[in-house]
Amino acid sequence: MDYDRNKALLLELQRAAGTGPEWASYKLGIFICLTCSGIHRNLPEISRVKSLRLDFWESNLIEFMRSHGNLWAKAKYEAKVPPYCYIPKSHDCMVLREQWIRAKYERGEFLDTRVCPDPCSAGSREGCLWKLGKVRRQFQKRQFLLSAREGVMKYYSKESGGPKAVISIETLNAMFQVEKIGHNHGLQITYITDGQTRNLFVYHESGKEIVDWFNAIRAARYHYLRITFPNVPEPELIPRITRNFVKEGYMEKTGPKQKEAFKVRWFCLDSQERKLIYFKNPLVRGVFFVPQPLHEAGGEERSVLVHLFQWLCQTGAGPASRVHLPCQRMSRMSVKLSWLGALACTVAMRKIF
Repeated sequence: MDYDRNKALLLELQRAAGTGPEWASYKLGIFICLTCSGIHRNLPEISRVKSLRLDFWESNLIEFMRSHGNLWAKAKYEAKVPPYCYIPKSHDCMVLREQWIRAKYERGEFLDTRVCPDPCSAGSREGCLWKLGKVRRQFQKRQFLLSAREGVMKYYSKESGGPKAVISIETLNAMFQVEKIGHNHGLQITYITDGQTRNLFVYHESGKEIVDWFNAIRAARYHYLRITFPNVPEPELIPRITRNFVKEGYMEKTGPKQKEAFKVRWFCLDSQERKLIYFKNPLVRGVFFVPQPLHEAGGEERSVLVHLFQWLCQTGAGPASRVHLPCQRMSRMSVKLSWLGALACTVAMRKIF
């Protein structure tokens, strides 16, 4: 009898909270999803997990859930989240989600009693990362230096020599690429030099360390954007700190005369920079630009989509050549449509600065 009554009360609390997950931390008083429940199980000192449907809930635990809840936990554990700190979403990789949970509940980094570090200080960091080499394609330990105050990121191949690269924070971007890099803590850093996009593929053995690097880059970027564009509202700056590619995948391409054999290449669509980048494989360089949208007086939205579809299926203009993207050779129409949709969103994006 108590089992059925308590189960009904618990599910009522879940519905009232407006959450879909069927797990909960009865020590923190929050409802969580299946993936996060696995992370919480590894934090037994601060969190204990039960299934809402499979486990028995005692009356005192239900009362604890009633007096706490997700909104209460958010107000307490996310009281001082810096604007540059990345808040993971459901589709983000495990290391981001795990370190976010640990930062909130294990380390208490965002409690109201904590002092929020300024972006200039938070955007300065020095340490070693494993970087994928250009020639041997093996990961080697390299020293990295990030300075928000100087507006640069540097890395060194030798302790005694000068920097191997000096990267401006103006074009710096970072995104987690676990599958592409083949490491659970894999981070892809992109930047522009001499008009060309370049990549660095790095990782660190420690999940906390690589996420700290990621947020340090975000802090440096936020510092740069805040100074460079002081009149732009913060909600419009936040999405510009770092971004993921809106779409990636293999397509086939041929040369400018369309007489060469089709070759498979890895394409990445960067909506913020309005660039379509392609590589010989996912871990090398190469750039190809999406053309600018048509601006026809009184033109309908469909005309832009038609233009994009024709560009995608027929021709496109790059910096030095015309390239044919044979989408008709692709196995499924859905793949073409997904690329078309991503390109349409890219062209339609409002350029803020």
